[in-house]
This record gives sequence, structure tokens and C-alpha cells, in this order.
Amino acid sequence: MPCASFLVAPRLDLRQSQSLVMTPQLQQAIRLLALSNLEVEGFIAEEIEKNPLLDASAPEDDGPTLEREPEAPQRDEPASADELLLAGGGAAESLDVDFAAESFHHDSAADSAGAGMDGALGLNGASGGAGGEDLPDLDGFASADISLADHLLAQAGTAVSGADLFIAAHLIDQIDECGYLTASLLEIANRLGVPLARVEGVLGIIHTFEPTGVGARDLAECLALQAKEADRYDPCMARLIDHLDLVARGDMARLKRLCHVDDEDLADMIRELRGYDPKPGCRYGGEPSQAVVPDLYVARRKQGWAIEINAATLPRVLVNRSYYVELSAAGGDRASKAWLSDMLTSANWLVKALDQRQRTIIKVASEIVKQQEAFFLKGVAHLKPMTLRQIADAIEMHESTVSRVTSNKYLSCARGLYELKYFFTSAIQSADGGEAVSAQAVKSAIKALIAGEGDKILSDDTLVELLNAKGFDIARRTVAKYREALGIGSSVQRRRARALAGAD
Repeated sequence: MPCASFLVAPRLDLRQSQSLVMTPQLQQAIRLLALSNLEVEGFIAEEIEKNPLLDASAPEDDGPTLEREPEAPQRDEPASADELLLAGGGAAESLDVDFAAESFHHDSAADSAGAGMDGALGLNGASGGAGGEDLPDLDGFASADISLADHLLAQAGTAVSGADLFIAAHLIDQIDECGYLTASLLEIANRLGVPLARVEGVLGIIHTFEPTGVGARDLAECLALQAKEADRYDPCMARLIDHLDLVARGDMARLKRLCHVDDEDLADMIRELRGYDPKPGCRYGGEPSQAVVPDLYVARRKQGWAIEINAATLPRVLVNRSYYVELSAAGGDRASKAWLSDMLTSANWLVKALDQRQRTIIKVASEIVKQQEAFFLKGVAHLKPMTLRQIADAIEMHESTVSRVTSNKYLSCARGLYELKYFFTSAIQSADGGEAVSAQAVKSAIKALIAGEGDKILSDDTLVELLNAKGFDIARRTVAKYREALGIGSSVQRRRARALAGAD
């Protein structure tokens, strides 16, 4: 039976589909959302170095703009991200992606001073930085620049010389930032090819350096060196230092037997021991303390809340169009003209992306303040459970955009300085079936109960009962977890600490 054969002719089909193309400019704009103001400032400085058409001017500092009553917002809805991208010569994708399309609808602190957004709370966003010249220089409280190693080497140069100075330098190199010697003396002696006794002798000299206790190999030796310096290292103090584990446990009865002292002498010895520094090296060196700079300011107003970007940390970026016209008029080859066109497109994009970043931050922060108004009015006990998705749904954005906006950014208000992530906490169900409460509110309640426990130490079971009475339906293991997260010891540890305090 003959087989039928089929011929497949080539065909040309035209199909239409949608896809999201991540251009370098769009990736840049997304990355800007996750940066803090100070990080954006560094990013802008790099872009200005690469692009001759970008200029930066210092932000206008007219004092804390939050002191002024914000005007009623009167402006049209800002352009969508798609319109801005098209106007800037970029791809027509939205900045709000995971990676899915979304539009930005915000009010910018870069707009006029009265620009803002309407809402139930009367949230208003306005540009301007807070304070500048009248604020204290927090960097002035930073630690000294001299490192512990430099401080010790300077002393070694006047105390020893020759081969001993070389040994001392090697020992100092093995001392950590807390002031402890981290290497074995035998290993050092073998490495340097010198007798162990000579290394021990040089270490003994280092033990006489400032700060007292530096070069110790453990906590007991560190405290013993300080006791000797204070002329308090008698046999009783030596036994006390040899049994620091009993001091930590608060075993007073056994300590009195070992040290052969009465209650009064033991209390005096423990008081002396507490006056010593367990980490003598920490007072030197290290990285200078860095003050956290807020990215946002929030203040209470008659009409609601005023929310502003801290423009004092952001230089004003401008496109130098006169320079572009000058370069264009100069002519040049095709490559030069293409490069100049790319620089103009890049500059326009950066300016628009920075403006969109501010609009996004203001919009997210406004919704956070709206949902957590009770916290700003009454404190942490009234902090509500909140998730990224709640904010994202409320402002019709993607959850990933909210996550980027709240990363590495701090909000300054009358109650202090808070990271935006602080306001997103899990929910604890109410014991009476009412509205759920925030985990931060439960932690605050635990901290308050323990702070006021008095002579009667509260166990975790007792804390559960007291929290249930306050309306918090919480398990014992959760109480223990929150207590440990707060850095508070168990009831046994607090009882021992109370015993040691009573020894004073």
C-alpha cells in the first residue's frame, strides 16, 4: 500500500507579544530606590564625574522647613512613570517592578514648597532640609583616630629596644581591638626563633603599658593586672578572680568560703571588681562613630502630618543645556555627536529618576504614617501590625517597590529616629478576640513589666499571665523569644544579678 507523503511549506508568521526589557537606565532607577540619601549623594557625585552635562548645586537651606505650616496642596496628578520615561528618551517600562509593570503616582519634595498629596490625614510633602548650621556636630563625639596598636607601639619605643622591640611589635600585632593577646606565646617564640622566657619577659613589659590590662590572655588575667595596678591584688582578690564563674552565678556563700571573707569584705571586693574594664583596648582606635542621618522628617500639623525629604543631604542636580548647545554648535564627527546625545539622554533620565525616587518615598512614607498614626500620637504600645503588602495594596504599587523604598532609610519624628522597616511587624492576636497588636508593642510591654518588677522577679510564666491580663494572647516560648531579643536575661539570671547588686 503506497504511503502518503506531506510537504510542509515554509511559513512566515507575524506575532505580537508584550515583554519587559530591563534597560540599564531602568535598572539604575530601580537601584536608586533602595539607596539612602547619603548613598544617593555619592552616586550623584560619580555620575557628575562621568557626564559633563550634569551640574550639582548645594541644597537650599532655609532652616527646618517643618517649622512652617504647609500650604494646602493645589496641583494636578503627576505624570506617570511611562510618560516620564518616554519624555526622557528611555524605555517605556515602569520603575515599579518585580519585574511587573506599575506606575508612579506621588508628590515630590522636589516640587514647590506647597506641593503635597491629599488624604484623610492631610499629608503634605514639601521639599527642604532641616537645620544645618545650628545643629551640633555629632562627628565631634567620634572616637580618637589613634589606634590601640599605634598607642602601644609608641610606648614600646620608649620601654624596649633592639630585638626586644621587634618582639614587642610582633606581640602588639597579635593583640585584638579589645586588648587581648590572641596568639600562643610558644608559637610566637618558635616563629621568631627566640627563647620562650624572653617572649614572656617582653609581654610582662607590655602588661605595664596603658591602658592597664592590655595584652592579657583571658579575662581573669586582665582583671588581675588592673587589681595589681590598684594595689588590691591580695590573696582574697586573687581567689575571687580565679572563680569568676561563681561571681557570674552569684554564688555568694561559696565565694565567702573560698576567699575567707565576710559579707562586707566580699561586697567591697565585688564593687572593686566592677570598677575594672574587661575590654581595655576598646577605648582606642576602631572606626569613628557615624551619626545616622534621617532621610525623612515627620511633624504634627493642625491639618494632619507634614512629611518632607531631607533635601540637605541631596545636591540639586541640573542639566547644563547651555553647555550642550555650545558643544553641539562646535560640530564634530558622527561619533562625537552620538556621544553628546547619549550624555544628554542620560542626564535627563537621572534628573527624572531622582524626582521619581522622591515621589515614591513620600508616597510610601505618607501611607506608613497614615496607618501608624496611633504610634506617632501615643507611642510604641499603639504600634499596629503591618506588612509590606498592606502598604503596597494601599498605594497600588508592587510589594518589591515598597521593600526597596523602606530599605536603609530613617524617619525622624518627635518620638525619635526610626528605620522605616521598624514599622513593619508581625501580629499578635488579642486574648479577648479584639484587634491584633504589633510584636513591637508586646516587646514594649514585656520590657516595662520587667523594669518595674521590683524585689519580686517575674518568671516567664508570670509574664504570660500579666500579658494575658493586658489583652495579649501570647505563649511562654514567645515571651522568652521576645525577652532574649530585648537582651534581658531569664528570671534566674536577673535574680543572680540582683544578688550581686545587693552585695554592693
